[in-house]
Amino acid sequence: MSFRTILPLAIVMIAGPQLLSAIFLATSRDWRRNSALFVLGAGLSISAAIALAYVLGIGSRSAGGGSNDLLSTVVLVLIVAAMISTFLGREESEPPEWMGKLERATPRFSFRLGFLLLGVFPTDIITSVAVGAHLAANDLPLVDAAPFVGLTLLLLALPSLAVLLLGDRAETLLPQIRDWMNDNAWVVNEAVLAFFLVLTIT
Repeated sequence: MSFRTILPLAIVMIAGPQLLSAIFLATSRDWRRNSALFVLGAGLSISAAIALAYVLGIGSRSAGGGSNDLLSTVVLVLIVAAMISTFLGREESEPPEWMGKLERATPRFSFRLGFLLLGVFPTDIITSVAVGAHLAANDLPLVDAAPFVGLTLLLLALPSLAVLLLGDRAETLLPQIRDWMNDNAWVVNEAVLAFFLVLTIT
């Protein structure tokens, strides 16, 4: 899969509470362990979904190049569905109750959150399964999913990497970004998704 294909997929994976949770955890008390275990949990759930779809052979191995069209269609459907879902939920200004726990999160909670957030959200499950199905249909090795998984995890790790690289400046900036995203999350998500919708179509 090309970078142009996996980038929109990775964006769909982390758009919404996934990235916002990463920002919360990067500003939590034990942010290093919390962020690392959050990303680890996410990596395990994504990899498991891809591997399961691959092993079960979801998608015909005789589909050949046609699976490329299928993957492109899945990307388009996921982006459009995410845009509709984001727009319909725009009036819900309050973040989910569990997000209130993130500033006091434990490493165990962070790991479980990463595993579940990237493993149970419908768009995330569909995306991971689509990647595994694409590899199976084209007789590609499972290791070819590594760029997609790696890019998704890198995007999730950006808030903690910012704290690591920028230090006190990030610790001041991230809470402001977090609060702004809480108030304007649907606008940000729509703008990002619209950009990648255009990128996917063209």
